[in-house]
Amino acid sequence: MKVEAFTDEKIAEMVQQGDREAFGILVDRFEQKLTRYGRRFLSRKEDIQDIVQDVFVSVYQNIQSYDSTQRFNPWIYRVAHNAFVNALRKNERSPLLVDFDTFIPHPAYEDPTESEREQEEMRGLIDRGLEKLSPKYREVLVLHYFEDMAYKDIAEILEVPTGTVGIRLKRAKEMLKKEIAKKT
Repeated sequence: MKVEAFTDEKIAEMVQQGDREAFGILVDRFEQKLTRYGRRFLSRKEDIQDIVQDVFVSVYQNIQSYDSTQRFNPWIYRVAHNAFVNALRKNERSPLLVDFDTFIPHPAYEDPTESEREQEEMRGLIDRGLEKLSPKYREVLVLHYFEDMAYKDIAEILEVPTGTVGIRLKRAKEMLKKEIAKKT
């Protein structure tokens, strides 16, 4: 069986066991996704490419800490998320603010009635208003609407409760709608 047919988790396990070539498959699978994710944080192509390469170096160096019984996708996105947020903070040089959403528990919010059409409309709104949002709202929108991740995976990546993801997503959608309404 070809290695390419294996799951990400199995390939990561192979890398943990010393198969260096298997890591190249993970790079092939995730390089474009992480670059697309990085575009939501940074504008300079060179910066994004540098950070994505740093992410892969970090993933390779820390692959032993990955638990292959867990999904690989949230793990690598967590590494990438941290790298992009750190780069964004360096660029903004803004003071770190306390995020009350992380400390205040919220009931899980997930709107099962959202249709595909509504999701497409939301993707358009997000594209036009993303740069107006603070990173904590921008990242949930990007992960949910552009990376097609479930609340549980987003919560794992951002290291916040699932309810916080729902609340941030709801607030971000409201903020975007207000921004778009200003422009029309």
